[in-house]
Amino acid sequence: MIIGVPKEIKNHEYRVGMIPANVRELISQGHQVIVETNAGIGIGISDDEYIAVGASILPTAADVYTQAEMIVKVKEPQTNERTMLREGQILFTYLHLAPDFPQTEALIKSKAICIAYETVTDNMGHLPLLAPMSEVAGRMSIQAGAQILEKSQGGQGLLLGGVPGVAPANILILGGGVVGANAARIAVGMRAHVTVLDRNLDTLRRLDQEFQGRIQLLYSTKEAIEQQILCSDLVIGAVLIPGAAAPKLISKEHIQAMKPGSAVVDVAIDQGGCFATSYPTTHDDPTFIVNDVVHYCVANMPGAVAKTSTFALNNATLPYILDIASKGYRQALLDNKGLRQGLNVYFGQITCKEVADNFGLDYIDALTALQQSNQ
Repeated sequence: MIIGVPKEIKNHEYRVGMIPANVRELISQGHQVIVETNAGIGIGISDDEYIAVGASILPTAADVYTQAEMIVKVKEPQTNERTMLREGQILFTYLHLAPDFPQTEALIKSKAICIAYETVTDNMGHLPLLAPMSEVAGRMSIQAGAQILEKSQGGQGLLLGGVPGVAPANILILGGGVVGANAARIAVGMRAHVTVLDRNLDTLRRLDQEFQGRIQLLYSTKEAIEQQILCSDLVIGAVLIPGAAAPKLISKEHIQAMKPGSAVVDVAIDQGGCFATSYPTTHDDPTFIVNDVVHYCVANMPGAVAKTSTFALNNATLPYILDIASKGYRQALLDNKGLRQGLNVYFGQITCKEVADNFGLDYIDALTALQQSNQ
């Protein structure tokens, strides 16, 4: 199979879909890899390093899209990239379709085979291709929150951990999954006062065992949110419903009730955000203020630490790329139910129920779509 790796073009996105070590694995198994020139330059990977492991370097993204049978990316295809997709071409990347109708519509029209990292599952129902970036984003959320609480950024002028004689900041984390747990670890390490809300009692028990009383764990209800929001200096939005738009847990009224100079970091912004006042921002202009509350809503947070993020993501994606390339997409999807969960768009059909429901579009089960295509 010919696998193409274009350069990412989203604002301040320096990650790359495949590193040379992974390219070498594919080539050793008889596949061909084509890479757009300077695709890895943002994290210090030169074209020569790709050439050294057997990849071919092409001058433009259009060349890569024209020749490749499978496109491996990091972020969702941008507007001009969508026009380069063709019928039957495999796209393997993060998509986050639920809050993005223009992208969904374009992928339907392309009739490409679109597999989303964020909805691939493993045998335990976990999200192995989302997890590495959730780990990064969770840890980064506290970094970002600490910065925007500084007075020069519009915040109260608080140090997360305080100092002897001065109380630490109160951090509220909505959701105790991968993002929330990683945020809590960093926040505790910075000596902040941390509260985590979640509706999964097993999650709360797991966090209780890990943190041994160093954080407050509460069952998430409207009342709990309303009470905690009043005393929080920093709120981290870490909720996730795989494939679906994030629930709006924090209303405009909640934001109005927060202390002036407080801050929110919406890690769920890729799926539409869990704060009613959120909208996507970029690393160029990451924050905005609503009712004296600083909002950080960067849609590709891990792109800021692109080197760490790229290697973490590549570790997770390689087995799936090898499987698709070696078996062909159809057999790989039929053999692996978890990978099949990642199939969002298939020859113009929506195969992710959450996306179809969100936009009121027709839905077909991925397995049914694959079986019908062989008839």
